[in-house]
Amino acid sequence: MNRHPRLLSRDDAVLVVIDVQEAYRPVLFEYERVARQIVRLLQGATALALPVLITEQYPKGVGATVAEVAAVLPPGVVPMQKMTMSCWGAPVFANALRATGRTQVMIAGIEAHACVNQTAHDLLAAGYQVHVARDAISSRHRDDYALGWEKMTAAGVVPASVESALLELLRTAEAPEFKVVQRIIR
Repeated sequence: MNRHPRLLSRDDAVLVVIDVQEAYRPVLFEYERVARQIVRLLQGATALALPVLITEQYPKGVGATVAEVAAVLPPGVVPMQKMTMSCWGAPVFANALRATGRTQVMIAGIEAHACVNQTAHDLLAAGYQVHVARDAISSRHRDDYALGWEKMTAAGVVPASVESALLELLRTAEAPEFKVVQRIIR
């Protein structure tokens, strides 16, 4: 069956979680929503055996990945430290992404107008198909969150939600992981 090329495919997708770090907890617009949705996305990616990459922006100053996200990382996945706003600008990330052999990147994380936005633009320029889960991103300020979203979608990012992404990756209720993913998104 031919599927539309902008639908996520389990064989082509990788999940990238950007900078969900402790210093953002008290200042992020709708932090609880973002953390909850990223946890759900990670749980779904793990159930579907997707590769996962996670970054931390200057952890010495911004802190480590928040505990609730770190607790659901797939075994062996360790945050990559970076100083660049765009993950693509950090060689360790670019090399890790290339090594997956995947062409679709599902992004979640912080901040929508800065690191998420710049990463999305750079990945589009590098030839990746980029999907961003709107309910799993944010910024410190609501206006920056909105601006980041608008800028990314105008550039060609495929808009998504955690639930829509996981259901696209499942493809069918007959998938062996369906019940697990169904419990995650409920």
